[in-house]
Amino acid sequence: MKNYLQWIIKGLAMGAADVVPGVSGGTLAFILGIYERLLAAISSVDTAAVKLLLQGRFKALWQHIDGTFLLCLFSGILLSIFSLANVISYLLEHRPVPLWAFFNGLILASLPVLLRSVSWSALRVVLLLLGVAFAVVVGMLAPVQLQPAPYMFFVAGAIAICAMILPGISGSFILLIFGMYGPVMIAVTQFQLGILALFASGCIFGLLSFSKLLNWLLKHFHDATLALLTGVVIGALYRIWPWQHNQQVLSPWQYQQQFASHDLLLASVAVVAGILVITLLLNLERLFNTAGNGAR
Repeated sequence: MKNYLQWIIKGLAMGAADVVPGVSGGTLAFILGIYERLLAAISSVDTAAVKLLLQGRFKALWQHIDGTFLLCLFSGILLSIFSLANVISYLLEHRPVPLWAFFNGLILASLPVLLRSVSWSALRVVLLLLGVAFAVVVGMLAPVQLQPAPYMFFVAGAIAICAMILPGISGSFILLIFGMYGPVMIAVTQFQLGILALFASGCIFGLLSFSKLLNWLLKHFHDATLALLTGVVIGALYRIWPWQHNQQVLSPWQYQQQFASHDLLLASVAVVAGILVITLLLNLERLFNTAGNGAR
């Protein structure tokens, strides 16, 4: 039961990150130590799973795909997305600086954990730097505006989900770049089921294909892949720097000259809050074990 609750809570954290353009749910999964299990579970939806389904061996199928883990995690993700979409949209429009600062705190506090997870060599340092460069280049891409045709929601779902499960690259930001973030958020908040079904179909297609590639890389080049992904997470800090406008990074004082307030105090509080939240999330298992022992 404790594991189920932990997975749901981590799913809630991933969903909250996925709603924000520039932050990745994959980043949270990577930071929280469930990334490899998530990829393995998604990748297990294969021909063997189809065979078990056709044979009616539902219990074996559930175990094969790590069904309980996926159910808990995606329940948390979906609950978070639908409950926080309006709140985060409001913050992005009216209080963006503290929101970005909060996610900066999350990532900064997690970096020591990520760096310790790799056995470093010269090649892995190079991969780390390549990951940083890749994330910065993606973060510098400019968004576009368009009127989407229905099929574009399927394509957007497939591309965004690939970014979403790649730490450091935000699926929401990819949607923003392709001009699909606004239409998708409208579909979510207004429960446009037809549009959401197209988008979800694209997500499923992209998820099953891209997760297999990442899972293979982690199995055969584990530390090298982790080094690259850690670099991508570090590079993502460029995109979520709190004081920026039109892709331009500003100092708090430059930002204040343009927008009357730099929200420095609120940003500082938000960074501390982010550090505290990620510390709690990273220690969920220990906290649950302590609570369980205390209850006895």
